[in-house]
Amino acid sequence: MQIGNVTTPFGRRPMTLALVRRQVAASEIKAEKTADKWKVFRDASEARELLGLQDRSLAVLDALLSFYPENELRQDAQLIVFPSNAQLSLRAHGIAGATLRRHIALLVEAGLIIRKDSANGKRYARKDQAGAIETAFGFDLSPMLLRSEELALLAQQVVSDRAAFRRAKESLTICRRDVRKLITAAMEEGASGDWQTIEAMYVAAVGRIPRSPTKRDIEAVLDELSLLREEIINLLDLQKNAEFSSTNDAHDERHIQNSNTESIYELEPSSEKEQGAKPSHEVMRQREPLKAFPLGMVLRACPEIWPYGPGGEISSWRDLMSAAVVVRSMLGVSPSAYQDACEAMGPENAAAVMACILEREGHITSPGGYLRDLTSRTRRGEFSLGPMLMALLRGQGVHAKTA
Repeated sequence: MQIGNVTTPFGRRPMTLALVRRQVAASEIKAEKTADKWKVFRDASEARELLGLQDRSLAVLDALLSFYPENELRQDAQLIVFPSNAQLSLRAHGIAGATLRRHIALLVEAGLIIRKDSANGKRYARKDQAGAIETAFGFDLSPMLLRSEELALLAQQVVSDRAAFRRAKESLTICRRDVRKLITAAMEEGASGDWQTIEAMYVAAVGRIPRSPTKRDIEAVLDELSLLREEIINLLDLQKNAEFSSTNDAHDERHIQNSNTESIYELEPSSEKEQGAKPSHEVMRQREPLKAFPLGMVLRACPEIWPYGPGGEISSWRDLMSAAVVVRSMLGVSPSAYQDACEAMGPENAAAVMACILEREGHITSPGGYLRDLTSRTRRGEFSLGPMLMALLRGQGVHAKTA
């Protein structure tokens, strides 16, 4: 919104309510507040992308600060500098006039400086009889003092985001290497499995990494490859366990055949047999807790559950569990069936399973019966949430990211 047709002589930018609010705020700086101008400048430099500034904008800001004689910005000091365009251009490494005006406008829009114009648009200072500056017209640096704490927080955020992005890239590199090595080893050693399809999934996931990825791009591919790595490891472990079980069975059979049938121990039942225990190779394998997957991955695989969260969105596991309760009732799943699933799978995984069931609603005749079957398989150690999520991700084309 503009106030009339008021424009400034430098850059011909319209005066807006936002600029007026900044001018008012700059006049209300806390008494005796101070800040190191070069510390504030470094913070603004770190936060330049958040402020919408370019490198040349910072060069102009650096030049403006150099015209302020002290290192410390003070609330009770004269914070207006009034260099000519020629002086300013010289200190900004010879920047051209049109470019200079454009970057001054960007600094104003970013809220780092304020223009204080004279009647004729010139920049100058009026001094009193003692030689002290009484009134000055030019560029007011008060916003930098006013926002010194805010700029420091923005700089910290940028540094933190940069570190998180670097860690995500490192994790993705390690995960890519692990998956590639696992697939290659499985193929070379002739492990059973559809390794061509698994390799195609790996190549497709890596191919979705943009040339200049954001942190969200990296995390999305990392989630997918982490899930793929877990499934490959589970597949290889199952084969290893099957081979171990087969070897044990053969060993037991040879042991029985070679036993001395006249031994006294063959004539008496063991304590295990007296209690009706099964032979060791027939004991049901101990159930391990279901692996928890990232919330973002679940939501990308199951976007249909989003509207059922509180306020029509899901931002936490608590929100997903609340949505799952709504979906359970809508699909006709009994409270007891859902409670059993929560006890067997854990509440987070049970909520994720309900989201998957909602996603496949048109293909499931009885959601309640299907959930009870999954609960029973979980208790027997025969169910993993990973393949269900992977199937949904593949079906939807995981490159179409859900926020």
